[in-house]
Amino acid sequence: MKVYTKTGDKGITSLIGGERVFKTDERVEAYGTVDELGAFVALLSDKLRGDASLGETVADLNRILSRLMTVEALLATGDSGRDKVAPLDPANIEWLESRIDALQAALPPIDKFTIPGGHEAVSMCHVCRTVCRRAERAALRADALHAVDSSVLVWLNRLSDYFYVLGRSLTAHFDVQETLWIP
Repeated sequence: MKVYTKTGDKGITSLIGGERVFKTDERVEAYGTVDELGAFVALLSDKLRGDASLGETVADLNRILSRLMTVEALLATGDSGRDKVAPLDPANIEWLESRIDALQAALPPIDKFTIPGGHEAVSMCHVCRTVCRRAERAALRADALHAVDSSVLVWLNRLSDYFYVLGRSLTAHFDVQETLWIP
């Protein structure tokens, strides 16, 4: 099977279910941004993989990557393909919330925003967080026109929180200074 099909040369692509849409369609923008997020999550995972003490975090990121593929599929579903992709199981959202809670419980409380940086992995968490927020906004625009599965919106909202807390956790792990924003 060839990688290129030439069917998209005029700016048209297919959604799951066969519906043909412009590549500027809100759903395409949304799943493309989630795809971009997945690439950054994989890069973050690769940066952490060499540290044996971060094995659980790497496993979490791999699980997140799999769920991101499901989110992409849900966003890429046309009207006739809605029965072809199962929604995210609510247990996935509960798992993500439990991971956020566990990470946060090990951190000192703060009442200011943090400024990204201090370590490459911490900065990558913030890249993932901001791309996730952009993906969430794109999914909300798609939802306004095409009724996106609500589990997608909840998952993306929680996921950006996860990356924020993971960044704080890695700041502690790598023993770098957490910089708080003081206006």
